[in-house]
Amino acid sequence: MSRPNTAIVGINCALNEERIGLALGYFDGKDTFIEKIAAGGLDAPVSEIVAGWISDKNAALIALDAPLGWPLRLSDSLADHKAGLPVAVPANQLFRRQTDRYVHEQIGKTPLEIGADRIARTSHSALSMLDKLRVITGRPISLAWRPSFASGLYAIEVFPAATLKAHGILIPGYMKRDGRDARRALLNYLAWNMKLPQDTSILKENVDALDAAICILAGTDFLLSEAMEPEDMKIAKKEGWIWVRRPVSKNELQELQKKFMSNSS
Repeated sequence: MSRPNTAIVGINCALNEERIGLALGYFDGKDTFIEKIAAGGLDAPVSEIVAGWISDKNAALIALDAPLGWPLRLSDSLADHKAGLPVAVPANQLFRRQTDRYVHEQIGKTPLEIGADRIARTSHSALSMLDKLRVITGRPISLAWRPSFASGLYAIEVFPAATLKAHGILIPGYMKRDGRDARRALLNYLAWNMKLPQDTSILKENVDALDAAICILAGTDFLLSEAMEPEDMKIAKKEGWIWVRRPVSKNELQELQKKFMSNSS
C-alpha cells in the first residue's frame, strides 16, 4: 500500500482547454479527500496548474482520462505497409488495445478506439502535457504498474464511465447540459467513496469537473489495490492499461442501492 497522504490529480483530458477538468485530492491510506476543482477557462496552462499542485509533493498519482499508448498490432502492421495494399490484421485488433477489449469484456463499456478515432489527438495532447510536467517539475513521471510506491510522481490511464459502472453507479444523463439532477444524484454516490469539498457547485454545473473527480475515484481504486491488473504485462507496458476496479456483483449492487435509498429517505 502506498504511503499516507499521496496526492491524486484527476484530469479529464480534451483537445479544447475549455473542456479540460482538473481535480486535486489526497489519499490518507484509507480515504480520499478532494481539495481543489478547476474547469472551464483555466487561468493557466494545464501543465502549469498541475505542476503547482504536485511539484512539492513527496508522492503523487496523476489519473488521466485519455489513452496513453497505441495498439501494438497497429504499429506492427503499418510499419512496412504501402498505399493500396490490404492490411491483414482484423480491424478490431488493429484499432483496439488489449485493455480496450478487456474493459469491454469485464465491465461492458467500450473505450473509444485510439487507432481510428479523434481520441488519438487527445492522447497525443495528454502525453505532451505529461512531458511538460516532467520539465516544469524537474522530476520523472513514470506510468504506475503497482500501487506500492512510497514516493515519486506517477501516472495511470483511467476511464470514468467504466469506473462508475464497476462501482455500480448507474445514473444516465449526467453528461447532458440539462442533467443537473443526475449530477446531483451522482455526487451523492461519490460522497460514499470520497470526502467532497464543502462547495460542490462546480461539480453540479460542469460535467468536465465531475469527470475529473471520477478520475480521482479511479485513482483511489488503484491505490487500494482494487483495480484489475493486466492479463499480459509486457503488452500492457507497450500499449497502456486502463485501471478499473473489479465490478460489483449483482448482490452487492442491490445492497448498495438499498443503502442509498435508505440514506436518501
